Amino acid sequence: MALCDVCKRPQRLATQVLGICGPCLRERAGDYEQRIRRAHERSRGEFDLPAEPPRAPDGAVCTQCVNACRMEEGEAGFCQARRAQGGEIVGGEEQGVLHFYYDPLPTNCVAMPWCGGVGEVGTHNLAVFSQFCTFDCLFCQNWHFRNKRTHERPITAEELAAAVDPRTTCICYFGGDPTPQLPFFLRASRLALEQAAGRTLRICWETNGSMSPALAEEMMELSLVSGGTVKFDLKAWSEEVHLGLCGVSNKRTLENFRRLARFIAQRPEPPPLVASTLLVPGYVDAYEVRHIAQFIAELDPNIPYALLAFYPQFFTPDLPTTSRAHAMRCLEAAHEAGLLRVRLGNEHLLWSSDAEYEV
Repeated sequence: MALCDVCKRPQRLATQVLGICGPCLRERAGDYEQRIRRAHERSRGEFDLPAEPPRAPDGAVCTQCVNACRMEEGEAGFCQARRAQGGEIVGGEEQGVLHFYYDPLPTNCVAMPWCGGVGEVGTHNLAVFSQFCTFDCLFCQNWHFRNKRTHERPITAEELAAAVDPRTTCICYFGGDPTPQLPFFLRASRLALEQAAGRTLRICWETNGSMSPALAEEMMELSLVSGGTVKFDLKAWSEEVHLGLCGVSNKRTLENFRRLARFIAQRPEPPPLVASTLLVPGYVDAYEVRHIAQFIAELDPNIPYALLAFYPQFFTPDLPTTSRAHAMRCLEAAHEAGLLRVRLGNEHLLWSSDAEYEV
């Protein structure tokens, strides 16, 4: 296990690609901006992706997500789904780059314990994996979408809607992230709901919440009317930790979560808004969880919150899985913050050790 080479404190973990632990990021991120930038240049460079959102002085501006890419003619944005063409931004609207499969219910969806489909044995979810993302998470659990060879042929909204068969009772968009192709997914969802009129078809989302506020509301509106759920990955509370781990600010994510919480009164049950946080050792500790939980509780203490055990992936292979002691401290912090519906996920990954790392 790698240790922080900034504070050099025993048991304080830091993945080698950053070399900086979570507490040091919170306290001194400004001193290590170049190191953080190099980490994300490396993680994206291996896949021929732009290191940062483009900022062409006279380029066309994409308003679909927090990155607000400014692209010159023919240039693709940070997410690679959107590009400048003819002075406009195109992509992620008429066709989708994705793959999908049928996932029997009940499934391991993070929101499943609070979902309206808990008892729907014998049906399935249409799981739609978006092949693009607006973040650059060093710990990404689904990083394989970056391999261009895995991209399937683009399909139309009509083709995707046609994949909904009589046993499909929900569609869940995840990835990657749905954000780069949200207009396409919204269109496909409306078509699917029209075709399934008179029966159950929930529209659900798993997202980093980086989309424009208008698109966030469209997502929620479809989930509300269909009985579905919008699940936000709240990856960190401190912007400094979020920038270090994900390469992008979390301000839009938190703003959108607050915005969508206003819709809960329209349909309190099943809960239309759910949050989750991956407990990344050395970074997402009880401090981060406590502040996230306080933020959620102030909006509505009944919003479900899932804490997920981490498994080493992508550019964080040198971190351990989450320890049981770490998870219990975070679980306690979430309860103390006033949340009423908190659960711990991926418990099979938790480990116990006398050599506990510092959180």
